[in-house]
Amino acid sequence: MNSRKRLGVVAAAGVAGALAVALAVQPATAGEPEAEAVGLHIEDGRLVESTGNDFVMRGANHAHAWYTSQLGSLADIKALGANTVRVVLSSGHQWEQTTPDQVAQIVSECKANRLICVLEVHDTTGYGEQSAAVSLDAAADYWVSVLDQLRGEEDHIIVNIGNEPFGNTGYEAWSADTQAAIGKLRSAGFEHTIMVDAPNWGQDWSGTMRADAQEVYDSDPTGNTIFSIHMYGVYNTAAAVQDYLGSFVDAGLPILVGEFGHNHSDGDPDEDAIMATAEELDLGYLGWSWSGNSSDVGYLDMSVNFDPNQLTEWGERFFNGPNGVAETSEEATIYN
Repeated sequence: MNSRKRLGVVAAAGVAGALAVALAVQPATAGEPEAEAVGLHIEDGRLVESTGNDFVMRGANHAHAWYTSQLGSLADIKALGANTVRVVLSSGHQWEQTTPDQVAQIVSECKANRLICVLEVHDTTGYGEQSAAVSLDAAADYWVSVLDQLRGEEDHIIVNIGNEPFGNTGYEAWSADTQAAIGKLRSAGFEHTIMVDAPNWGQDWSGTMRADAQEVYDSDPTGNTIFSIHMYGVYNTAAAVQDYLGSFVDAGLPILVGEFGHNHSDGDPDEDAIMATAEELDLGYLGWSWSGNSSDVGYLDMSVNFDPNQLTEWGERFFNGPNGVAETSEEATIYN
């Protein structure tokens, strides 16, 4: 999430028909024998635990990098029924670096609260359009620097290489840069499931991730990559939501909604359709965000000042409404 997300609605409408044709990928098939799966992994286009159980993410995003004193929010989010939290980290390029010790503390807190944690580097947000943003390669270097804190936690942690790694400029490089970053992490020894965000401020209105997903997936020698789409103003109709998510399911490729909201400056996302479609297709969703948004997007706070006893209208809808977290979330079986 970033308040500088750019409009892609008009362009999305213009390419919608072309995208349906452009996606001509087939379900992932076995090539050379893969190594035995470690921890959370992908099987037949689904995220699966090491126990063999299907795992469907239900949870919220938490802005840890900007509010390091609010790590107790993980317990609050868990208490509302979540099975997953996506935690904002910083590589130190745009904000103060999340240190290895802090990473270890986050992992410990996730496990103590029986949560699966998606850890993401936020400094890549809007690369190519946002001048301060850094490349996926720089984010990958950060991940390598904290590998010791994450090694052995494959059951509990998913590595989201970089948040919204391209804006609306230079996004044509998304596929090559994403494959290179995955390769760097695998070469360094990462066995975790890797999550990759779409370009175009996460919304993929250009269809770049949709068209190149199979190639990116096939580049991972472990086959353990999952795609993340962020749904804001581009996804303002049920048809748009269903078409995008359904295309990945039909292709046998793993996907979740890594961010979405009930409103946004670039349009009015259809949060009911997002949650209903994710539930229908058994796909994960992670809403933006628990608390602490800047004033221009403060309406996306789920709680007032990180107080779980003061849920906002969005928070109530997200956690307690139809197809919401309380109704649909199941705890990871690794904790049983």
